[in-house]
Amino acid sequence: MLVLAGGGSGKSRLLTGGVARLGEEHGVGPRHILAVPFTNKAAGEMRGRVAQLLGREPGGLWIGTFHSLAARMLRREAPLLGFTPQFTIYDEDDRLAVVKRLLERLGHSPKTYSPRLTASLISHAKNRLVSPAELAETADDAASRVAAAVYAELGPALKAANAMDFDDLLLHPLTVFAEHPERLAYYQERFASILVDEFQDTNRAQYLFVKQLAGRHRNICVVGDDDQSIYGWRGADIRNMLDFQQDFPDAALIRLEENYRSTQRILDAANGVIAANAERLGKTLFTARQGGEQVVLVASADERDEAEWVARELRERCATEHYAYGDAAVLYRTNAQSRAFEDAFRRSAIPHRVIGAVSFYERREVKDLIAYLRLIVHPADDEAFLRSVQVPRRGIGLGSLNVLQETAAQWRRPLLETAAIADRIPTLRPAAKESFRQFAGLLERLRATLPESSPAALLEQLIAATDYEAHLAQEGPDGMERIEHVRELVAGAAEWSEEADPEDPSSPVQRYLTSAALTTSDERTRGDADGVSLLTVHSAKGLEWPIVFLAGLEDGLFPLSRALETPEGTEEERRLAYVATPRARHRLYLSWARARRRGGRPLPGTPSRLRHALPAHRIEARTT
Repeated sequence: MLVLAGGGSGKSRLLTGGVARLGEEHGVGPRHILAVPFTNKAAGEMRGRVAQLLGREPGGLWIGTFHSLAARMLRREAPLLGFTPQFTIYDEDDRLAVVKRLLERLGHSPKTYSPRLTASLISHAKNRLVSPAELAETADDAASRVAAAVYAELGPALKAANAMDFDDLLLHPLTVFAEHPERLAYYQERFASILVDEFQDTNRAQYLFVKQLAGRHRNICVVGDDDQSIYGWRGADIRNMLDFQQDFPDAALIRLEENYRSTQRILDAANGVIAANAERLGKTLFTARQGGEQVVLVASADERDEAEWVARELRERCATEHYAYGDAAVLYRTNAQSRAFEDAFRRSAIPHRVIGAVSFYERREVKDLIAYLRLIVHPADDEAFLRSVQVPRRGIGLGSLNVLQETAAQWRRPLLETAAIADRIPTLRPAAKESFRQFAGLLERLRATLPESSPAALLEQLIAATDYEAHLAQEGPDGMERIEHVRELVAGAAEWSEEADPEDPSSPVQRYLTSAALTTSDERTRGDADGVSLLTVHSAKGLEWPIVFLAGLEDGLFPLSRALETPEGTEEERRLAYVATPRARHRLYLSWARARRRGGRPLPGTPSRLRHALPAHRIEARTT
């Protein structure tokens, strides 16, 4: 059975009810059922609901994510693959350390070939079931060729360490099934009934895993929504839903199109933005909740004006219609957009929380640059020195850093002052001495500009002097998003400097750092669970609120510029908009800015092409 379940159509109830009915009405024992939700949280909720429906704990029932179920299976089957049952699961940091070591062993500098980018290329290949030889054969640039060489060494290296990474957890069961058909037969008999949630977000390995398990009884129910497939960048393959119908041609196709969450006007907007997509099985959401408020489309001057308008509208709705701030959410395409809303809500004393990401000022790249500013303003700030001296890397190893710290302690000098005279430390290598001296000289040159520099100008000088964006770009797709955060930091600093108090005798940079430090502390200690939720559209999937603001509807931002380069990318952006709109139960606001700061400079904005897909008779246009 293939169930196309639109947002708010009761999918969770269907799955848990299905598990319970298999036992109560069809006599299927819990040990013969395999249920695969998408997240660990969903797995816990499903188990609790099933227990509530049955009136008892479903002993023997396997409920878990693909990764957790595969790990459970591999604890039993590991010896067949040359591992012990006590194998270690490597996290991302562990894997990066192995990749870095392999790069060095193969004679490639990690400075030239980023371990993170190399690991990303390997992971993408694994998710598509591409072997090292196939990756080498299709590699069309140096980074891909190096990744293929590391990929060939990675498997033996992990096996030697009795370890698996997250991708291996999905791939190794397929190897067991292929090389030991008797084990496949055992699991096919064991799991006579299979239920899979969020099927549109499965990658190729996950699809083959459940396809093979269902190959005998063919008693499988997959639930998903091809219109909500938004993880293509993470390996999800929307073709799995189409292939399911080919691999199981006798499967029933059921559409759950009635939405129990949103008003019809909100659903009309959702149906409009997805209608132009070609690769979809097709469905149209409807609801018994006719009418409702019009969808509001707001044009603002810039991102600050946009955030201030949202704050005003929220205060008005909460004051006149008895909503609580926790009833509202602000959704955006990229994490960098949270900064303007965090600042606006803080100024307006509106409680809020950031979901699915750390507070803007807690992000690694933001903290890196703030550490530089702290060290420029306060040369004795040793903690800022330890963070900034290693980013970007300067060939200063931990051994050299330890020597510097020991010497600074003996000399009773701050680390930066000691670094400036590192040539007096006899136990340091000449290269390390020079790196420390160059770093101290860079900080001194930047400090000389402090009296006349605004925070944004100093940040721009710092980013250029350290080539920080190029450093981030080496991290692959994650690095590109971090670059956006850096540019948003500069934009925020430019906006802040315009607010500087002329009566304050301290420098603008000092005042900015004080503001940033208070913001960091404030967000860490006062994140209000009952406040407005700030989160990306990706993080909002599966959630709902009475009031939703979808911000930043400009071409180049939503949809993203790089997504518009391919038809597939454009379709995924439409799916993202389709996911976002029915998060709202009562009120939906869409906003765009005529200008938005990028790297401290306002650039003109163009209304998103997604706007043109909205039904005009459902839209109320406003300006701030």
